[in-house]
Amino acid sequence: MAVGVAAEVKNKLSVVDIVGETVQLKKAGSTFKGLCPFHGEKTPSFTVTPARESWKCFGCGEGGDIFSFVMKRDGLSFPEALKVLAARAGVEIDERTTREDARKARLRDVMESAIAFYHAVLTGSKTGQPALDYLRSRGITDASIAAYQLGYAPGGWDVLARTLAAKRQVRADELVEVGLGQPRQSARGGVYDRFRERVIFPIRDANASPVGLGGRILGNATDDGKDHGPKYLNSPATPLFDKSRTLYLIDRAKAPIRKTGQAVIVEGYTDALMAHQAGFDNVVASLGTALTPGQVALLTRYATKIALAYDVDAAGDKAGTFGAQALESLIGQLAAADTGVELDEVRVVRLPDGKDPDEVVRESPDLWREEVRTAQPIVEYLIDQHSKAYDLRSPGGKSRFVDAIVPTLRAIPSPVMRDAYLQTIQRLSGVEERTVLEVLHRRADSTAVQGRITADAVIGAADALPVDRILAAITPVEEELLRLILLVPDQQLRASDEIGPDQLPSTPARELFRAIVLQRASNDQGIHPPFSMATLLAGLDDSICELAQAILARPSPDLARISPERITYAVDRCLLRLERIRLDERADWVGSELLAAEGRGERETVTRLLDLQRQNLESRRAVDRQIEQATVLVRA
Repeated sequence: MAVGVAAEVKNKLSVVDIVGETVQLKKAGSTFKGLCPFHGEKTPSFTVTPARESWKCFGCGEGGDIFSFVMKRDGLSFPEALKVLAARAGVEIDERTTREDARKARLRDVMESAIAFYHAVLTGSKTGQPALDYLRSRGITDASIAAYQLGYAPGGWDVLARTLAAKRQVRADELVEVGLGQPRQSARGGVYDRFRERVIFPIRDANASPVGLGGRILGNATDDGKDHGPKYLNSPATPLFDKSRTLYLIDRAKAPIRKTGQAVIVEGYTDALMAHQAGFDNVVASLGTALTPGQVALLTRYATKIALAYDVDAAGDKAGTFGAQALESLIGQLAAADTGVELDEVRVVRLPDGKDPDEVVRESPDLWREEVRTAQPIVEYLIDQHSKAYDLRSPGGKSRFVDAIVPTLRAIPSPVMRDAYLQTIQRLSGVEERTVLEVLHRRADSTAVQGRITADAVIGAADALPVDRILAAITPVEEELLRLILLVPDQQLRASDEIGPDQLPSTPARELFRAIVLQRASNDQGIHPPFSMATLLAGLDDSICELAQAILARPSPDLARISPERITYAVDRCLLRLERIRLDERADWVGSELLAAEGRGERETVTRLLDLQRQNLESRRAVDRQIEQATVLVRA
C-alpha cells in the first residue's frame, strides 16, 4: 500500500464532502464552519479550509486532513483509513492489493456460509437440540442465540465440507485456507471438518466481518470417556484470523466502549456474551489468552481505560488463572507502546472466589457493576498480592517481596508514578525507598546491538519507488523537517520538544514523526536510546516506510558537510514555517467569525475579534521575520 495513493486520494476527495458527512457545515467566507464532533460545544469553533485541504477545531485543538478526520471519527489506523478512502475515491491501491482484497472477500463469504449452516443446525434440526438445550441451561436466551448467530457443528467427518460444496460451490482448498477444514491424509484426498460436535461462536472483527470461529464441547460431552479434543477450539491463524489482534464481540462493544470510556475484558465467549445479554455491552473477550499488544492496540482506538475481569491469581498457582507474570508482561507492553493508556487506568476486577464473570453477571448484576467501578489499579493489585504472599515480619520475607515486585517497578515508565508506588511499598513492608531503588538498579546494563541501516542503503531501497508521487501526500515543509531529523538524529529530541506529531498538517507525516519520537523516548533512568534507522523502519507500516525511503531518496545537499549550527537554523526554519501555517489557520477562523459578527451587528464581539485579528497579524509578522533571519543564517 503506497503513500503515493494518499496524494491521489486527497486529489479526488474533497475535505468538505468527507467532513460534511458527519458535521453540518455552513460556508463562512473561504472556509466552512460547524459544531465539532469530537467535543461538546454550542458555538461552532470547527473550521474546514478547502484551500489547505484541512480541518481544525479551535475549541479542543484537534485538526488535520481527511485521513486524520476519518481516523479519529471511526477509530482507525492510518492504513485502514487510507484503504477506506481509497475505495471511496475509486483509487486502486495496487494490483496485488486488489487481488488480495478479492481473495479475502471470497474467504469471508465462505465464513458467512459456514456460520449460517452451523446456526441452522443448532436452531432447526434434531441434531442441534442437545446443544440448544445446553445453551439455554447456561442462561443464554433464544434472542441472543439469534443475534450472535451461535451454532452447532454436527458430528461426522465432512458434513460441512459436503454441504458447502453442494450448495455454495466452496472448494476444499478454500475451507483449508479459512481454517474450516483440514486435508485428509488418505489417498483419495479431500478434507474433513475442523469443528465437530461443538457449540460454535462466530468471531468478527471491528467492522463485523467474520474472521474465525470458537468451538466449545457440550457440557456433558467429556463424561462419555471419549477423546473430544480440547474443551475450547479456536480457528487457526488464517489470512482473516490473527487471535493476538482479535477480540470477541469488539464489533458490538466498540461504540459502548467509546461512550463509557472503558473496556472490560473477560476470557471466554460465554462470559462476554452473557455480559452483553445483561446490558453490559462494553465487554469483550480475549479468546482465552492473556491480553496481547495487538489487542491492547485495538482497544485503545476506542478507550484508554481497561478493566481486567479475569480469574486472577497473582501467585499463578491455580490452574487456568492469570498470574503475576502475565500482569507484569502487560505492564511492559503498555510501557513500550504509545497507546495513551496510563497504568493506573488498567485495573483488575476482583470477582468472588470461584465465580466466573458470567455467573456474577447472571446472579448479581449489581455486584458486577460495583466491582467494575471499584476495580483496583494493576500495580496496586500486584503490590497487595505480593505483600500477602510473603512474611513481611522477617528479613527473608521482605527480601523476597521486594524481588517479586521489582520487575513491575522496572516496567513503569513514569518516574512520578513509580515514586508513589515506592511509598506504598515502604508503608506495607517497612523497606526504605532507597533500598528498593538499590535493588531496582542492580542490574547489568545490557545494550542490545542492533543492525544499522545507512541512509545510502535506504535510498538504494527506494530506487523503484515513485518518489514524487509519494511525497505529494505531505507538504514541502514536512518533507524538509523529516529529512533533517532522519539524517541528523541529534536534532530529533529538540524537534520533538518544540512540536508534537499532531501539529504536522498531513497524517502520513504525523505517523512517521510519531514513530521517531517513540523510538527516542527515555528509559527509566531518563536516558534517551540512540537512534537506529533499522529499528525505525522495521516497526513502520509499509506505507509509512515507503514515505521515509522517498524522503531520503530526494536529492539534497550532503548534510555531513554542513555545520551543526546551519542544521539547527534549518530545523528552526521548518518549525517556524509550521507555526506560520497554524497562524494562517487561526487568521482564517478569526476572519470568518468577524464577518459573521458584523452581519449580526454584534459590536462587542466585532471589537474583540478585531483585537484578535491584530494580535494574530503581529504574530505572523514576527514569525516571518524569524523565518527570514533563519533563512539568511542557513545560507550564510
